[in-house]
Amino acid sequence: MASQVIDKHREKAEIYHGDDICKQKSIQLLTEMDLPKGLLPLNDMEEVGYNRETGFVWLKQKKTTEHTFQKVGKKVSYAPEITAFVEPRKFKKLTGVKTKEILIWLTLSDIYIDDPSSGKITFMTPSGLSRSLPVAAFELEEDEGAAKSAEKEKKKKEEEAAMT
Repeated sequence: MASQVIDKHREKAEIYHGDDICKQKSIQLLTEMDLPKGLLPLNDMEEVGYNRETGFVWLKQKKTTEHTFQKVGKKVSYAPEITAFVEPRKFKKLTGVKTKEILIWLTLSDIYIDDPSSGKITFMTPSGLSRSLPVAAFELEEDEGAAKSAEKEKKKKEEEAAMT
């Protein structure tokens, strides 16, 4: 089903192949849409496509990836094919992404940040159930590590300056 939808949007889309460029383009898309860069931790990516005219995006990976977002203890499953319509701070009509709640997997249909100042991102199921979590829990680990390193470096310089 998803492949047929992808075929409809392929004509005017930017399409990339290969894991490295696909990871780079998926992070670039998240950045462009003002969403956390760690939201799509996919592996062995084969294709990323983005039709700017329709807002349709698709990501293909070799097999299902499961990822646990440590800060919120949420396990998420990403199917080999993920599709969505994107707009600033939103994924709509999302397919291929599920989250585990207690013992069951729930399909996600929308991901959005209503108010950037709230620091919250909302995940919604097709039935309308939703949960809001801290945006910071979905940032890339490297970004966070770099931020911490920069903070340590700044403190070190301030301490050195204070000693002279």
